[in-house]
Amino acid sequence: MNKHIAFPFRAGAFLLMAATLVACTPSESPQQWVAREKAKKGAPLAPLPVIKTFEVFLYKDQDLRDPFGLSAEEQDNENASGPHPDQNRPREPLESFPLDGLKMSGTLGTAKSMEGLVRDPDGVVHRVHVGNYLGQNYGRVISISEDRIDLVELVTNGAGGWMERQATIALGDTKQ
Repeated sequence: MNKHIAFPFRAGAFLLMAATLVACTPSESPQQWVAREKAKKGAPLAPLPVIKTFEVFLYKDQDLRDPFGLSAEEQDNENASGPHPDQNRPREPLESFPLDGLKMSGTLGTAKSMEGLVRDPDGVVHRVHVGNYLGQNYGRVISISEDRIDLVELVTNGAGGWMERQATIALGDTKQ
């Protein structure tokens, strides 16, 4: 290629590169851009929806029954006929711990006279027999097998009475 032809080509390439670099330099600082963007007005917000008011109905009349609760007669029957915890018996040591804090460690004995080994949160191992109580919900041991201890707990039913609930502590369980 001839030197005279190459010079305009090189000069043109140089001018194109210089123009590109000039176009890349910001005309304003980032702080100016942020200030300009903050000064712009935002779109107007939609008005808040109107809140509907509902009529409140209070059951003041004794003849009307609360549809969400038990009647006084049903509540008395429920309280009288349901199970109740024995408040007169002495509390056992494992009743001071929540049931999910107790872990079964193993068993001792044969199938006829099986004892369960239960570790409390303090790390103390206790021997448990059928009929013993453990947990904070009046849990009574009803059976002991090699891999679990079955209980019946008494919990409130929400209407002033009590109901029975089955529970199990399994061998090796980290969670109840």
